[in-house]
Amino acid sequence: MSLLHQDTSELLDDAARGEELTRGTSHIVVAWTVAAVVVAAAIAAYFIAGQRPVVATAEVTSVQAHWMHMQSSGVDAAGAARSVETADQELLFAHLRIHNQTNHPLLLQNVISSITLADGVHSSYQIDEATFSRLFTAYPEFGSLRERALPRNLKLQPGESVEGLAVTAFHLSRQQWAARGNLSYTVRFEYEPALEAKLSVPLTER
Repeated sequence: MSLLHQDTSELLDDAARGEELTRGTSHIVVAWTVAAVVVAAAIAAYFIAGQRPVVATAEVTSVQAHWMHMQSSGVDAAGAARSVETADQELLFAHLRIHNQTNHPLLLQNVISSITLADGVHSSYQIDEATFSRLFTAYPEFGSLRERALPRNLKLQPGESVEGLAVTAFHLSRQQWAARGNLSYTVRFEYEPALEAKLSVPLTER
């Protein structure tokens, strides 16, 4: 066979294989590009969802703390002797103002106060309205603090505001209370993220 007359079938086969490899590589590039676009869209959607407008505003306009030491009488209802029981607690009386700034109703579930102690964060839910009434009946010395209780499970209409007193209690000693860290208030709504209330005034103690 002459050097000028070569069999080109092998060359054509190599060329065809090269073209197939090129097409395969382009498919991989396209797949990676589509995957990158999908991931980027998912990340963008996550951050956009996380930046949804705040549904309400909440502010603590006053808060007073009262420490109480309670001790049982040492006798039961029949007059029989029994062991004396003691309990210490810190009562917090907070006035809150909450405003629904959406175009739909919000269900206000409750208010929670939290403090930081040596062993972590401790939280207390506001007392219900029945306990609220019993508190001021049993302890008339708190009469000057009494005002309308902030209702639990209250439906706030669009643009509506509500104000009232939320009472929470922490069962701890005076030393533990004095050594506390941060005090914060959280407002909970149904089907909505919890909202931290702005504490616009310093805590006062009696």
